[in-house]
Amino acid sequence: MFAFVPPAPQAPIPRDPAALAQALSATSTELRAAITRWTPKTAAPPRDVVLYALYQQRTYRLLGRDENLARRTLPLLAPGLRGISRNLLRAHHELYRLTPPLPSVAIKVGPAAPATALLADYREAERRFRVPWDVLAAVNFVESKFGKLRSASAAGAQGPMQFMPATWRRYGLGGDVHDARDAILGAANYLHASGAPSHIRRALHAYNPSHAYVDAVLRYARTMRAERAMFYALYNWQVFVKTPHGDRRVTGPGVP
Repeated sequence: MFAFVPPAPQAPIPRDPAALAQALSATSTELRAAITRWTPKTAAPPRDVVLYALYQQRTYRLLGRDENLARRTLPLLAPGLRGISRNLLRAHHELYRLTPPLPSVAIKVGPAAPATALLADYREAERRFRVPWDVLAAVNFVESKFGKLRSASAAGAQGPMQFMPATWRRYGLGGDVHDARDAILGAANYLHASGAPSHIRRALHAYNPSHAYVDAVLRYARTMRAERAMFYALYNWQVFVKTPHGDRRVTGPGVP
């Protein structure tokens, strides 16, 4: 469907289940191929990767808002994509209801660290603290879209892994809470001290005391562990924030 021309940032998304399933399948296939062509991955993501990822994300957000449409669309997907889609939609549901609206003045954004640098940081943290790389990546994604969202939380948590100041002083290893590598190592240190890897659910619950949060993080982790391309896909998803006036995209193509 989009084999040669990636969809524009505001390209319409079908509302018919069969057409929507076809669009999601084609987009996911083209995104995977574009990720494969993206070499070296130390460079900024090429435009086709960014546009396919945005369309994929917008599609999942539509399905997340319309349970009836999702119920009719997902059975039409191939089994592999259907399983990924169910995980992504359930994780989105679990997190969305936990997220309070942000006032517009509080929204700060910036670029993520390079994808390969983040992968190296997760691997280093895994070697040092035995916390799986995909769990660290999932926390990084959930907390700040890999560092794109720079705002402090409503409770005052900071940095790409969203640490409260007192927790950072104890587990941050003397680093900078706003530095991606330091924050990832600090998060791994904290999760290890809280029971990871043997008791990963308990450790994640200490990180954020919500069973919905834990379930969502582990769903994203399983998705990335099953297929490395999904890490690069999620890395290219944009920041949508919940505001008192509705959801708003604040990063990516077409945003002022």
